[in-house]
Amino acid sequence: MSVMTPLQTAGFAHPLRNVGALGVEPGMTVVDFGAGSGAYVFEIAHRLANAGHVYAVDIQKELLRRLKNDAHKRGYKNVEIVWGDLEQAGASKVADSHADLVLVSNLLFQVERKEPLLTEAFRILKPGGRLAIIDWTDSFGGMGPIKKHVVKKEIAIELTKAAGFELAREFEAGAHHYGLVFAKPGGKRV
Repeated sequence: MSVMTPLQTAGFAHPLRNVGALGVEPGMTVVDFGAGSGAYVFEIAHRLANAGHVYAVDIQKELLRRLKNDAHKRGYKNVEIVWGDLEQAGASKVADSHADLVLVSNLLFQVERKEPLLTEAFRILKPGGRLAIIDWTDSFGGMGPIKKHVVKKEIAIELTKAAGFELAREFEAGAHHYGLVFAKPGGKRV
């Protein structure tokens, strides 16, 4: 599994702008699959203004320890740290139909079994909830995934639709990334 450095994540995917594009606002429950170094977690926590919750899910325990410490230092009481292998059912430990938004950033290319990850997102989202996928458009000579691990936008759309989601829109996620927003059918869209 590849590990992204904070420079690679922040330098190309623009967490501040992307979280704004996703419409995160106070009162929401957001789950960050593959939270890594927390670039998105802290921007989400800030936008929630302690009136909402962000779950940071990752398989790398050392990163989660750092995230927990950083959240405490920054005074965020709305960040929940969750260890989980997202290639396994129930890995996020979030209740069924609980989340308003699931973020999957720079993760699709890292997991071999993508279907369980997308099934887990579907399970935890409320009807009308959204799934945001941000991933690399290509391999860029040492930055991002190696060529054979790149998940092209069309493949991401195909996999996500197969999991039951509907494509809602695309957004500009960065110079080397695509951004997709899907909706879980039913209910009021958040």
